[in-house]
Amino acid sequence: MKTYDDLSEFVEEENVKFIRLAFIDALGNQKNIAIMPGELPRAMKEGISIDASAVPGFGSAERSDLFLHPDPETITIVPWRPIDGRVARMFCDVAYPDGKPFERDTRLILKNAVKAAQDKNIRINFGPEIEFYVFRQDENGNPTKEPLDHAGYMDIDPCDRGDNIRREVCFTLLDMGIVPEASHHEQGPGQNEVDFRYSDPLSTADNTETLKWAVRSICDSNGMTADFSPKPLADEPGNGMHINISVESGEGKNVTKPFMAGIMKYIRDFTLFLNPESESYSRLGVQKAPAFISWSEQNRSQLIRIPAADEGRKRMELRSPDPEANPYLAYALLIYAGLSGIEENLAPEPSLDVNLYTADPEMTAGLKRLPATLAEAAAAARRSEFVQKYVPSDILEIYCERV
Repeated sequence: MKTYDDLSEFVEEENVKFIRLAFIDALGNQKNIAIMPGELPRAMKEGISIDASAVPGFGSAERSDLFLHPDPETITIVPWRPIDGRVARMFCDVAYPDGKPFERDTRLILKNAVKAAQDKNIRINFGPEIEFYVFRQDENGNPTKEPLDHAGYMDIDPCDRGDNIRREVCFTLLDMGIVPEASHHEQGPGQNEVDFRYSDPLSTADNTETLKWAVRSICDSNGMTADFSPKPLADEPGNGMHINISVESGEGKNVTKPFMAGIMKYIRDFTLFLNPESESYSRLGVQKAPAFISWSEQNRSQLIRIPAADEGRKRMELRSPDPEANPYLAYALLIYAGLSGIEENLAPEPSLDVNLYTADPEMTAGLKRLPATLAEAAAAARRSEFVQKYVPSDILEIYCERV
């Protein structure tokens, strides 16, 4: 859908009575304002005003007006809302009153990164693997730390009690135009994973936000709470958001290795945006979450592994990010780092075909490490020319202030 007429026809045919205009704050939280269908012409032509001073990273009270401009290609029905008087959602771009794009809109930051890749005839796809815990609620509907079950990796029912929730999530994603590829119980008690089909970076970021929203809503409707935090239970596996990345050059060049080398060169600088919580660093370095900047074929103890696949599905899997990352900012920085690797004609260090969790300390002592704390990650980001080039200073400070 690209025009108001397309949207108007969709709204009428689907009996839509509320339209949620969604946007993303600096930390990756989805926000929205609902309008009635009669306001759609104004939204498409002029945008809908919001108070930017109330949104982290968006502005001060002196210059507080920003406008949401809906992206008509992202409209979808919200399946868990009532059928009688349906609710639709569109992602929006954010702009100043004069129409100038708002530079701290992380969706815009990702669009600019994609454009930079396109200008170099590079095509990139992302596919995240998003983990989450499901906890029971108490009698007042408040979350507890009691897991839904005590099943293990890829267990089946009745041990796995998350099966019905994952199934409902997958059907919901299909209704919203997102194709789920796989879902299963993860290693932790009450821990689950739902994966959807890879796509271009912007669509994947939108889909990442949609999946997290759907999971939270469906769990809540079942008297449960979904927890995407990196370390919900201290002695259990953390939640990761492994990111599968495929890169192609329109000129037929093999750019995967230099792209990967660029990520490895700059990842210390922008780990703050891949792992933005203090507890993110309790996850790294244990239970299949990486601590060192290294790579290997298939090896799950590495920062980047090359999964076994046929030649047409070759990709790299980055294993350090967690689900609290803002996907728009994370994907943008991965693109820019990879493009830098191509521009600088970088080559990755030799692969390490060892288990880094059991390796001799003398061997690992010479390896570069990811930041070990949020403070270390913030310090690396603050002094990084790479981060300063691509992340607006106000957004950088919001992340650094969380230390």
